[in-house]
Amino acid sequence: MSRRPNVVVLFPDQLRAASLPLYGEQHIETPHIDRLAAGGVTLANAISNAPVCTPARAMLVTGRHPQTTGHLINTTKTRHDEISIADAFANQGYRTGWIGKWHLHTGAWPALDRMPMQPDWVPEGRDRLGFDYWRAYNQHMVFFDGFVHKGDWNYERWDGYETEGLVDYAVEFMDEAGDDPFLLFLSPHPPHYTPEKFAPDEYYEGIPDEFEFAANVDDTWGADTPEMYRHYLAMIRAVDVMVGRMLDELDERGLTDDTIVVFASDHGTQGGAHGVHPWLKKHPYEESIHIPGVVRYPGAIEPGTDTDALFGMPDWFPSLCGLAGVPVPQTVEGRDQSAAWRGEPVSEQDGLLLMNFSKYYDWLGDGQEWRGVRTASSTYSEWLDGTRELYDLREDPLQMRNLAGDASAAGIEADHVALLRELQAQRGDELVASTTWKDWLDPQRRVVRNAFGDLPHPESEPDWSLL
Repeated sequence: MSRRPNVVVLFPDQLRAASLPLYGEQHIETPHIDRLAAGGVTLANAISNAPVCTPARAMLVTGRHPQTTGHLINTTKTRHDEISIADAFANQGYRTGWIGKWHLHTGAWPALDRMPMQPDWVPEGRDRLGFDYWRAYNQHMVFFDGFVHKGDWNYERWDGYETEGLVDYAVEFMDEAGDDPFLLFLSPHPPHYTPEKFAPDEYYEGIPDEFEFAANVDDTWGADTPEMYRHYLAMIRAVDVMVGRMLDELDERGLTDDTIVVFASDHGTQGGAHGVHPWLKKHPYEESIHIPGVVRYPGAIEPGTDTDALFGMPDWFPSLCGLAGVPVPQTVEGRDQSAAWRGEPVSEQDGLLLMNFSKYYDWLGDGQEWRGVRTASSTYSEWLDGTRELYDLREDPLQMRNLAGDASAAGIEADHVALLRELQAQRGDELVASTTWKDWLDPQRRVVRNAFGDLPHPESEPDWSLL
């Protein structure tokens, strides 16, 4: 650790913890992810507070909650005055790069459909929140020879499958960084759904046609569930190979000891659990909210360790700052949990605020609004329609016995309700109909209001004194 550490964040989309062997999956092997975990710390309680792409990614990049950033639904333009993790690291002399899926913008040129299969451009400047190297797209589902942009709206295609092609850009980025420290996010879309081909044929070899699913997966979706899971596991295998390539590249460059490597995701997927469609998320169940978390930093983090500390999406930003010695901007709402990674005492969080704002992914529509709290041992959620759910994760990890309304758990439920109200109050949050928030966005889907009131022009400059 003779120099300021590099940071590499490997961030596949829609990867739940339970589908990795590291967390119990038995149908595939992921030797490279396991290798990363063997060299670092595994997070047992890494949680996606809002299991939808844009809200979760905004928390990752800004360290702030949706009630503050205004990212309640997908495909929302991020305010230019948000101070990002790239801004914080660049201010300390880092080169910064984002490769792959962004989804913190509406996208443009010419992709207009909600499932774009064309180039989806994010303009230069503050729409990219300070990332200077850019080989990215807002959102599309073309996994083979897909599209990225550099400076302008002209695009180029990566070569081959996404997890392979994006690593080629990572190599280019590291070449350009030279001897400068760097912060790199590598964000492939797999293992997300696509209407096209999911993965190269070789990744399906040995995956069964039928599975012995957990007891909370029923036959509601019939053959859709095992079909989905075969594609999902094949894509996870591809992600694992991507991880291996990146680790090998760091080894070959002699950067391993000087690089923090993170492996995580924005949210999970239901996989048919609790009667929810296999590809859907946005539910207060472990399949949606429990994500993988692995952090390796030789010399600072003890190899092969784990931590039970609660870890939410807004915590990644300040924790990476803490581990790298970068000052945390005053705008950040998450906690620096890096001490827990190092095996040191840390002030435990009582619980994490969970949330979903809309029936739809890309529009504000009434019908699926809920709030919840995840503690180290339980989840509690309440829906706008009056539904309440309370689960003891130690006794009932598959969340099959709802204790809400059970007289024997009345005291526990009351404690969870009180904790939820406390967390909501911190964020200025209310559980109300989704359409209540329509005035948060202007006609261009720019954020002009949040839980605390009206905001300055959405293209205002950041207050750099807060860095």
